[in-house]
Amino acid sequence: MQLIINTYGSYLHVEQSSFEIKADDKKKRVSAKKVDSILITTGAAISSDAVKLALENNIEIQFLDHFGRSMGKVWHSKLGSTTYIRRRQLELADSEEGTEIIKEIMIEKAENMIKHLYDLGIKRGEEKQNYLFETIEEMEKIKDKIPKLTGPVEIMRNSIMGYEGNISKRYFNALNYLLPDRYKFGKRTFRPAEDEFNCLLNYGYGVLYGKVEKALIIAGLDPYVGILHTDGYNKKSFVFDFIEIYRHHIDRIVMKLFSRKKVRKSYFDQIKGGVTLNKKGKEIFLTALNKYFDESIYYKGRQIKVNNTIQYDSHNLANRIIEEGD
Repeated sequence: MQLIINTYGSYLHVEQSSFEIKADDKKKRVSAKKVDSILITTGAAISSDAVKLALENNIEIQFLDHFGRSMGKVWHSKLGSTTYIRRRQLELADSEEGTEIIKEIMIEKAENMIKHLYDLGIKRGEEKQNYLFETIEEMEKIKDKIPKLTGPVEIMRNSIMGYEGNISKRYFNALNYLLPDRYKFGKRTFRPAEDEFNCLLNYGYGVLYGKVEKALIIAGLDPYVGILHTDGYNKKSFVFDFIEIYRHHIDRIVMKLFSRKKVRKSYFDQIKGGVTLNKKGKEIFLTALNKYFDESIYYKGRQIKVNNTIQYDSHNLANRIIEEGD
């Protein structure tokens, strides 16, 4: 389970070898054996003993800002990229081998978006179904151009990102088409989001960034050495590359919340330039997210929890990079 600290003034410490949370004159005790990660989304205190207990049990502590972006993490010092894999990642950025990996990531991203629209379409009436299936057909045609690209990433970068952008534009137009009128949005907006839909997406992607970064580091991959996304100071370029496969999970969670009428205007606060999730909104969203990621699915030939698919793919990619470099 993920331990979420989202009450201002909470205190996380250790009591009888377990985590104990104090918030609003209430106490909750949780065994460390039941915790996979700790997510702190607001002003809270944490004792050094709680940090040590987390490290001893390989539990990540992650801090998010109010937009859902990861501000920092605490985890065991044994986690880290090997020098050889990091060197191989640097080589991939200048080779056709790197192009193949990025093409595969973008094709899988497109297929996941298409599958999401298809799943949404079979539950709708004929008019909406026809619109979604026409959109899927357009997305398929663009997706089919990606495998034909050849050459090193530096040459193919603009073409790959162009195809991905055109597919994503049609995808988000389709999601917008399905939303209730009062929640429809003009375009994808970021920090701050200008509307409730984009606010939920951005917050969810922020949580997802943390999951992807952790999985890459555990697998020995360097989150800062990107292939498609260019390197930059303090920029986790490879997280931006690899996360594309999994964004659809957040999209599914958000669309499900809207379709089941679980979203309320009261879950958002107005800020300069847009809206942000408030405490109640974060609670509703993170509960739905954790439930979703704890579900088991049939994935690439095996039964696995959604949350573990990222680690599974990260290890497979690390092994592939090592094997192809031998």
